[in-house]
Amino acid sequence: MREFDVEKATIRQGGMTISQIGINLGAELSGIKLANELAPASVTAIEALLAEHELLIFRDQDLSSVDLLRFGRQFGELTVHPFAPAQGETPELIKFRNDATSAPFGTDCWHSDETFRAEPPMATALFAQVVPIVGGDTVFTSMSAAFDGLSDRMQQHISGLEAIHDIVPFKRLFGTSPDDQAQLQHYERLYPPQVHPVVRVHPVSGRKVLFVNPNFTVCIKGMDARESRALLDTLYQQAYIPEFQYRLQWRAQTLAFWDNRSTQHYAVHDYFPQRRYMERVTIRGGPVVGVTVSAQPAVSLNKTNIPEGVDPYGGHKPHAHVDL
Repeated sequence: MREFDVEKATIRQGGMTISQIGINLGAELSGIKLANELAPASVTAIEALLAEHELLIFRDQDLSSVDLLRFGRQFGELTVHPFAPAQGETPELIKFRNDATSAPFGTDCWHSDETFRAEPPMATALFAQVVPIVGGDTVFTSMSAAFDGLSDRMQQHISGLEAIHDIVPFKRLFGTSPDDQAQLQHYERLYPPQVHPVVRVHPVSGRKVLFVNPNFTVCIKGMDARESRALLDTLYQQAYIPEFQYRLQWRAQTLAFWDNRSTQHYAVHDYFPQRRYMERVTIRGGPVVGVTVSAQPAVSLNKTNIPEGVDPYGGHKPHAHVDL
């Protein structure tokens, strides 16, 4: 966890003013207009600040959808979310249009974006067009601080473990008809469960990050279901600790840019039926690299000692004659 340095709380860099707004994450950047194409030096500076502060806030930005797309592409390739609301001509641009006719869905839980992917996003940019008079905040938490906040014994215990991530929350979008189930199976083939380390190493800062979330993480790979649930519940609760959090109160023309490799967030669904119109782009990430350990910890239960060479499944296997 970080110690607050008052001398670095506000600094100037390359024409920007950077003001720290949270102890463990969050900085507000002013003196820069994101509607303009950024100079390469500004892109590099923002990338470094993102890795350092994990959440960057830009206020009073007059951005069109085209501007937001251009901003995101300056940091990498944009991805297309397989389920989020978007338009055909610009599928990379997610449009959250929540009001009396369209309730918010699926973001009122702690999560990192799209960890069901083999390579989850590097970062996400969310721009506020219309915000509620009251409510509609987003809470962010530093998962590097969350890891640091664990006991040394727990850090050692989970280093080297792997967890399975899946599209589980989006399966509610499919009905029970044969056509719906066939479509669901199509998406399950496109996005099969992915295995990620429970503790990842941030590729820029080198910090260790707790990389499980209750939205997409299904279980600890190879661990008994009871032990897996208990361990994951303990780890999920690290995100709930206020000292690791920053709560963003949106204003219109605010852009939040967060590091998806080291943060989680929770969109508070307390504003319905007020209007909350937001646009989002998501930047492609890379492989998730875990902590190097000398030996992989054993996670299977030892109720019975089954010698090597014995069929552990007792003859159970898929049968070719079963109709699919």
